[in-house]
Amino acid sequence: MRMKWGTSTWVGGSLVAIAIGVAVFAPWIALTDPVMDANLMNAELPPSWEFPFGTDAQGRDIYSRICYGARISLTVGVVSQICNSLIGVTLGLTAGFWGGWWDDVVSGLTNLMLAIPSLVFALAIMAILGPGLVSLVIALGLTSWSYSCRIARAQVLSLKSQGYVQAARILGYGDFRIMFTQVLPNILGPLIVIATLGMGGAILAEAALSFLGLGIRPPFPSWGSMLSEARDQIRAAPWLSVFPGLAIFFTVLGLNLLGDGLRDILDPQSQTRRA
Repeated sequence: MRMKWGTSTWVGGSLVAIAIGVAVFAPWIALTDPVMDANLMNAELPPSWEFPFGTDAQGRDIYSRICYGARISLTVGVVSQICNSLIGVTLGLTAGFWGGWWDDVVSGLTNLMLAIPSLVFALAIMAILGPGLVSLVIALGLTSWSYSCRIARAQVLSLKSQGYVQAARILGYGDFRIMFTQVLPNILGPLIVIATLGMGGAILAEAALSFLGLGIRPPFPSWGSMLSEARDQIRAAPWLSVFPGLAIFFTVLGLNLLGDGLRDILDPQSQTRRA
């Protein structure tokens, strides 16, 4: 059956592509330096031709800070989700394939992680490690792997009795070779969807932690830290919070729409229902 790219896939992919483009080309499309070009004479100016998104309390261009903030927010989202996927897929793959006591241990640990809100767990880790980009990636990279783990385990349980897996055993393949060459390629579809949706969740978590003062340290721009700095001027200078908030909204919306579209493309049953 021919795979059709739906509206959500195109819209989500376009929004994500714009966010990535802004992050990659920030040095060329930003109007000023987001940290050094501060001028108190231009403090809290509303949006204008010179400053399209206005300026903050230090006279720095909000548009330029959003462009550079895209780098930090997307880096946190991508790297932390890679960590989550590596942990979750490895645990779920081995637990579903081997079963026994290892499956019980992984299942119990997964249930424990699902019972604790990931943001609360991340807050605890950040309180120990302190604020900063590396600490933020570590905290978010260790708190949301349970979803990938559960999906991977369920997929492996349904595939490990298939004929091609049994044939690989007869040919003398070891467990790790079977898991990573025969089973893993056949469960990548749902895992890619989970990873795409997880990136949006990581960006929101980064914004929340930065808003609480446990994320990126000023004066370096991230969308969450910009919202934190703007909360006291939300009435006097609403543009300080509106534009970073819109950046987070459209990026997370794009990732969610892209994940939803990929699910429709990679799920044969979904394609059949739509047909």
